[in-house]
Amino acid sequence: MATDCKHCRVAALPGDPLLHRVYPAPKHTGRAGFERDRERVVQSRAFRRLAGKTQVFTSRASDHFRSRLTHTMEVAQIAREVACRLGLNEPLAETLALVHDIGHPPFGHAGERALDTCLRQHGLRFDHNLHALRIVEHFEQRYAAHRGLNLTLGVREGIIKHSRDYTAADHPDLAPYLLDQRPPLEAQIIDLADEIAYLTADLDDGVESGLLEISHIRRHVPLLGEAYTDVEAVHPDTDEKYLFYEALQLMQNRLTDDLVHTTAANVLALGTPTLEAVRQHPTRLAVFSPPMENARREEKHYLYQHLYCCPDLDREHQKAEDVVTSLFRFWVENPEDLPPGYPEEIAQQGLARVVADYIAGMTDAYILQQFALVKRAIR
Repeated sequence: MATDCKHCRVAALPGDPLLHRVYPAPKHTGRAGFERDRERVVQSRAFRRLAGKTQVFTSRASDHFRSRLTHTMEVAQIAREVACRLGLNEPLAETLALVHDIGHPPFGHAGERALDTCLRQHGLRFDHNLHALRIVEHFEQRYAAHRGLNLTLGVREGIIKHSRDYTAADHPDLAPYLLDQRPPLEAQIIDLADEIAYLTADLDDGVESGLLEISHIRRHVPLLGEAYTDVEAVHPDTDEKYLFYEALQLMQNRLTDDLVHTTAANVLALGTPTLEAVRQHPTRLAVFSPPMENARREEKHYLYQHLYCCPDLDREHQKAEDVVTSLFRFWVENPEDLPPGYPEEIAQQGLARVVADYIAGMTDAYILQQFALVKRAIR
């Protein structure tokens, strides 16, 4: 099956609306717009902080577990491959992969749930995609003339829309981001590259942690079990862990191949595969095939049942939620203890949102340090 969707390519040409920036930027002869965005993201403080944020296991448990940063790099690797094979704009896809998790708070999804619960009590919500947009548009300060990274519209749209759709009725503030249209394919593939990365990595880290056993995974995750059997047939006398590593790679390749072929078939079925046709299609075109989607759901259910919600991680999650909730409450009640400069933000954004923004920017280690300081202060 042909996998070249180059007619849907997001053209990185002068005048392309997706290359528009809010503020003028000096021209650079050596790099195109999305390539410059990629470098701006990688050089940002928020990107560097991903090294100190939990993916599934905290970095305090082992140096071998993935952090939010190493996970992001794996997603970027997959996104580049998919974009290349589909004939898409690789710099845009890579940039969106690198920035897709930049809005996550410390302690992974447990930290995000805790922040969202805290904000609900003030009539607000925490959404890591929307927080990522606030980071690149407001919090990062790298330039003398303006706040934010001044990224192109294509990247800012992808930050918001890569994993879900927002409505103008619910989010009128996002009106400039074409909410009535599907995102380009470069953005559509990011959430699925994310899925491929963590479906592979979380099995790997789960076995490394001792919480999952290879034999149990083989019996209950057909996607991995089938790959393991195929690898074992070629290397019959090899140690189990090396067969497992090979099977993980084969599983990742099969997921990636399926995404490429299914997406290509969907695009070609449009008849006239243009960016406009992609944008106006009633559903997203970047998807897995029905059999692979079923296999993906089956593995995700397994991970929730046997890893994400296991007693050992539940204890970690509860501690994380306690830390986030306690600090949020403390700073809401004692805003004078926030760092200098925050009163101005409070006047514009409101106290609860500013406290949540402050916490969301922290690494795991820094928030634990702040928690210890606050505990000593209130004794």
